[in-house]
Amino acid sequence: MAMGSIPALPAIAKKLEGKVALITGGASGIGAYTARLFCLHGAKVIIADIQDDLGNSVCDQLGPDAASYIHCDVTNESDVSNAVDHAVQKFGKLDIMFNNAGIGGKPIHSILKCEKSDFERVLAVNLVGPFLGTKHAARVMVPARAGCIIATASVAGVMSGAASHAYTCAKNAVVALTKNAAAELGRFGIRVNCVSPAMVVTPLATQYVGLAGEEFEAAMEAVASLKGVRLKVEDVGNAVLYLASEEGRYVSGHNLVIDGGFSIVNPSFDLFKKE
Repeated sequence: MAMGSIPALPAIAKKLEGKVALITGGASGIGAYTARLFCLHGAKVIIADIQDDLGNSVCDQLGPDAASYIHCDVTNESDVSNAVDHAVQKFGKLDIMFNNAGIGGKPIHSILKCEKSDFERVLAVNLVGPFLGTKHAARVMVPARAGCIIATASVAGVMSGAASHAYTCAKNAVVALTKNAAAELGRFGIRVNCVSPAMVVTPLATQYVGLAGEEFEAAMEAVASLKGVRLKVEDVGNAVLYLASEEGRYVSGHNLVIDGGFSIVNPSFDLFKKE
């Protein structure tokens, strides 16, 4: 999505003026949209990703005064540490850490066919990555006694049967990591939260399910309780913005589920369908 597709805001409406944010997986999908949204709201953004061309392209759109790109494999602690240091060196501090990088892994749903290597790779990116991001963000936020850490979890982290074993385990653990980190870091004025979206049209999701565009969105709406509304990356980005801004200043240890009511209904006992 181009920067021009997000309406301009008056200065008084900017929610992140003067803030510095680091976004892993910021080169595409939810991360790229959130980077644009954060910049629109006055933040300086570091995009950390392994997709160098895409990441540099997003930064070119945002401009050198607003954004900077750094190559970062979130399973590599040195890369994550360097990304945090880059944010501080480039813009003087780090206020917001958005642990967003993730992979879907192989769409194999029989545990008998799951490969150990794929299971470990999904956990490395989707769980170890947020752990390292939280650790190194805390390294610079604790002395400042302020900061906000957000992770992308998933509806698969709040209910079973929605994704592979590896992805489900990783996202459940991200929710647990969020709560545990919030319990520890709150004493330093640091808030830790996560968002758990249902499947939204991103490169990761469309590759996993083998659907795209209208067909993908229609399939997701069909299983959601909320009809007439289809989940967009904008919805996830706006939820992250809320958690990162002063509007969410007393929210910590929270998993904000963005799923159109999908996770609250057991279809086997959905009496309302009969009415």
